Amino acid sequence: MPEMTYRDALNLALKEEMRRDPSVVIWGEDVALYEGSFKVTRGLLAEFGEERVKDTPISENTIVGVAAGAAMGGLRPVAELMTVNFALLAMDQIINHVTKIRYMFGGQVTLPLVIRAPGGGGSQLAAQHSQSLETYFMHAPGMYVAVPATAADAKGLLKSAIRDDNPVMFLEHELLYNSKGEVPDDPEFVIPLGRADVKRAGKDVTIVAYSRMTILALQAAEELEKEGISCEVVDLRTLTPLDEETFVESAKRTGRAVVVEECWRSAGLGGHLAAIIAEECFDRLLAPVRRVSGLDVPMPYSRKLERLCIPQVEGIAAAVRETLSGKY
Repeated sequence: MPEMTYRDALNLALKEEMRRDPSVVIWGEDVALYEGSFKVTRGLLAEFGEERVKDTPISENTIVGVAAGAAMGGLRPVAELMTVNFALLAMDQIINHVTKIRYMFGGQVTLPLVIRAPGGGGSQLAAQHSQSLETYFMHAPGMYVAVPATAADAKGLLKSAIRDDNPVMFLEHELLYNSKGEVPDDPEFVIPLGRADVKRAGKDVTIVAYSRMTILALQAAEELEKEGISCEVVDLRTLTPLDEETFVESAKRTGRAVVVEECWRSAGLGGHLAAIIAEECFDRLLAPVRRVSGLDVPMPYSRKLERLCIPQVEGIAAAVRETLSGKY
């Protein structure tokens, strides 16, 4: 398999799906002439033309609303938002329309719409441009939420999202775009939505993570292996549908679990995951479920302060040691 960046894997997925299906179109700010803020749409305008790759006005509410209408009319739009932070300007369309239309029409229409949005912290972009808003979208039944951590998953999940008849919020972490990995070049390579992946097998503790936190969890597991601690790392890959079976069975096997998320701790996904593990594995757990989360503060601009607000490898490793220590 060829090695490529996360960015190029997304680009390849878009090209393959546009070649396969003429109803797939790309809309967003600077996706055509500028080829995307993060260059994910590089080369699409040249190959597919301005009828299928369109630059839009700076209006996220309009981008999502028009894409929703086009999806109802038979197209399969991929709407790019420059960052997930700007999705807040389109929340009326996303929450009140995109997630509910298929249900409110009694299944008489489908809404095959993908909303791509980079996000996450760690780039010194400060409070308004460093947010992890995945739980906002999870809290709106009717929409899938995908959060790929690797280049291969980015390609496979995006292709599945484009082919699905339900709307998908496709969240890409900005610090992953330059990461590299082996990616299947098969145009029919897809990863089903709603299927987690055990990225590393282990026997002492289960680490449940997603997006960039999966990469940090794997790094923490590698460091802990030197201490004789065997960690199993489960990458959720999609948050809705949520593959509970995979991480629950893992926690039952290891007897311990650490949940890692970049979003804020209060009302964060980690609490939900910890509750599921506690409910389903109560008689098998050897220790309370530990949570590693972002701090409940607006993201600072200072690099040192920003680092303190986002889970790091050393913090994940410390949580694993604590759950194995018997001191809670």
